[in-house]
Amino acid sequence: MKLYRMRTLVAVLGAATVMGADAAPAVISAWQVVVNNGDFMPTDTCDLAYTPTPSCRMFNSYNQPSVNADQLVVIRARSRGGQGGQNVHGIYARDMAAGTPVVKILDRDTQVPPPNNLDTTFIEPPSFPRIDIGSDTIATRGNHQPVWEYFLYDGTETRAGTSGIYTTPFGALITGASKLGVVPDFSFFEVPEAPGIPFDVFPGAPAITDGATVAFKGNYTVNAVGKTGVYYRDLVNAPIPMTPAGGTNPVVLIANNSDTVIPGTDPPVIFGSTAPPSAAIREAVFAGFDNEDSPTLGGIYLAPLDGTTKPPLTTLVRIGEQVPGEPSQNTFNRLGEGVSFDSRFVAFWGAWGTEMKTLILECPMDGNRDRTAFCNEQYPDGFEVKVSVHQGIFVHDLKNGTTHAVAKSPSDFDDFVYWNFSGRVPGTGEGDDEDGEPARWRSANFVAVSGLADGNLEDATFHAAFKARSSEVVDGASVNPVDGIYLRQGPGMSRIVTVVEKGMDGTILDSEAIVAETGAVLPVTEMGIERDGFRGNSLVINASMGTEEAGWAGIYLTEVPK
Repeated sequence: MKLYRMRTLVAVLGAATVMGADAAPAVISAWQVVVNNGDFMPTDTCDLAYTPTPSCRMFNSYNQPSVNADQLVVIRARSRGGQGGQNVHGIYARDMAAGTPVVKILDRDTQVPPPNNLDTTFIEPPSFPRIDIGSDTIATRGNHQPVWEYFLYDGTETRAGTSGIYTTPFGALITGASKLGVVPDFSFFEVPEAPGIPFDVFPGAPAITDGATVAFKGNYTVNAVGKTGVYYRDLVNAPIPMTPAGGTNPVVLIANNSDTVIPGTDPPVIFGSTAPPSAAIREAVFAGFDNEDSPTLGGIYLAPLDGTTKPPLTTLVRIGEQVPGEPSQNTFNRLGEGVSFDSRFVAFWGAWGTEMKTLILECPMDGNRDRTAFCNEQYPDGFEVKVSVHQGIFVHDLKNGTTHAVAKSPSDFDDFVYWNFSGRVPGTGEGDDEDGEPARWRSANFVAVSGLADGNLEDATFHAAFKARSSEVVDGASVNPVDGIYLRQGPGMSRIVTVVEKGMDGTILDSEAIVAETGAVLPVTEMGIERDGFRGNSLVINASMGTEEAGWAGIYLTEVPK
């Protein structure tokens, strides 16, 4: 059997070249394997202390990981089909500072925590998990069958609760938010501005802060009209009616698209959309706009989590604001929804100008078969999108009130926008957002920021890690695209460091990334980073290596040199 152990490979890379940028030698070293395809998954039926049985499965694929300042890594991962063909989906964690084995947080055999009078187990964690920057508390979404059976006033038996937010502030997994707001005994789960109305779904990935406060986006319906907002809930180590859980504190509204005014608008304009927040030290940061698809107003906002309903919002960056380092007529006309926040610095994507390029997106060839078939049915000739030529990664400093450019296109890279076809497939009940948002093409940007990479949050120095692409576009297709994760110190335009890049030798990350029969080194083919993937000086990524003959993948951690 393969033992869990800290596997370290020191590799100082040679000089790297980035389009339009004089990149410095990549000094990222001492990559540690958090988990890879050679490791068995901890499950209820596989005891890793003994010889593996046919019921044991190995890790096979991974979403982007998250990490706290003490190197506790949390991941969403899957196996290949094992005994009986059923694969394992779950959330796992590993303490890299202690070098202890990977542990299971939840999988398909795990009972949903109370309230649950039906012994319901999880089906799927539909998004990447997150972790508090300063504690071991993890937060994740979970989908499942109904968890609560109860009787209506007319005596009709009914069931509710098919999705929720689950977290570990007091050790064991508990329910932080749930679709049970319609149940009288659990009214503290209801939409605060719409008493008696439950949330329909919690899009995106919930954030966690201060050890026991979950911050999240929630969608709900009133009179057949869809609504959305950003919320938080303070959990306490106390029971709720009939079940042990996180207390009965109600959900608190931060902002919504019903009556929250976009700061600085005159005449007042109500938010049309809000994005899942990030949170640190009892403050939340989120993006909100008048129109999600074509914003003319809105921006990125800071909200104190002090118990106040609709707390005062501080504008950090707004649509129409001057782009750092660009001529005065160049202002942001789009801002990304995925923001990274470490209590002082906020990293985000932004675009400006009217020059666009056309991409034709092809449906995925692997993954969920129903979703792939649905995509090909809807877009047999591909899906055409327009992408800004001028875009970039930026960091805002809350303390100084300044915004700094990290990297731009086309001077540094060609693109920072990535596309995937995801969501619930009509008629199947399956997808990354089961019982939530329907399957469609979605775009995302990937950046993580840390002001503590140098050990000091009081100075203005930050480090930002981001994903970017170098590629020429011909007839709507990217020609020989090179994706990578890169690192830059700010403020100022220091040299860009290559963290990992497509085509790089996989053994730089993982000594086991070889073809077993020949010893040939597998090249890096894919990589990922998310907003909570860079805390302190710890940077975690997921990466895949492979050829047509063989493949390998894993989660990897490194410490960024000060």
